[in-house]
Amino acid sequence: MKKILTAFLLITALGTAPAMAADDSLIPVDMMNYIGYGVIMLMLILFVITMLVLLRTFKILTRLLMGAEAKNAAAEVEAEVIPAQPKNSLVNKLLSLRPMAEEESLLTEHDFDGIKELNNPTPAWFMGLFYITIVFAVGYLLVYHVFGVGQLQYEEYQTEMSIANKEKEAFLAKSANRVDENTVTLSSDGAVLQSGAAVFKTYCAACHGEHGQGIVGPNLTDEYWLHGGKINDLFKTIKYGVQAKGMPNWEKQLTPKQIADVANYIKSIYGTHPAGAKEPQGDEYKEAATSTANTASL
Repeated sequence: MKKILTAFLLITALGTAPAMAADDSLIPVDMMNYIGYGVIMLMLILFVITMLVLLRTFKILTRLLMGAEAKNAAAEVEAEVIPAQPKNSLVNKLLSLRPMAEEESLLTEHDFDGIKELNNPTPAWFMGLFYITIVFAVGYLLVYHVFGVGQLQYEEYQTEMSIANKEKEAFLAKSANRVDENTVTLSSDGAVLQSGAAVFKTYCAACHGEHGQGIVGPNLTDEYWLHGGKINDLFKTIKYGVQAKGMPNWEKQLTPKQIADVANYIKSIYGTHPAGAKEPQGDEYKEAATSTANTASL
């Protein structure tokens, strides 16, 4: 038994060696895969042999038990004790065993010191389960290791990480769109300003000029504001618009993040003084002395 266990552990170690081998192994990857397939087949064969040995042992034990029961029955007959007709019990039915009353038809030619052998078949449920395990093992080997239809652990890990990254991006995008005029903050991040510049050129340049110098709308590069110069004021003006002066509301066309980005871009173009800038309009506004942000006008 110790030798069989040692052989099984050795085969298992060889089977897992290709999967755990380093990338700089001297054995080619294909060769390691073939070695792994061979070891898996050996393990499968060893499993089948083990199951057959167990089945054989089960049969021998069953026969010994049946022989002992036969001896007891013979002793009762000799003592002129007539037992009641036995019924096939639930246990016998589950194990696919015949009742003792039918043992004469099940006797084989084997005789072990007066103990005769009964030909009780292996239970159908046990044989069915045994065949299912063989089919499953072969199918698993083909699906995961030969044809590559299923994903192995590392491939499944990569797939799960890809899904997690997409979910993370969706969550961050959703979180970014929760900003409003009360929570918007001034930012000098390059990605924010680049996004805001793209939105400005698409939606705002027609009225305020490509450089914010002002056309129909006011100049956005000086320190004068018509509706407030704080980042919160800019967000609110862009979001709700000023219908009386022709400023449309962009609440439905732009996401909250886009409004925040373009508001930050407008704040970043303060003091650029583009050519042909429109005259100042509104009230002068300057950032507090402790602020590090640029100012602009709307």
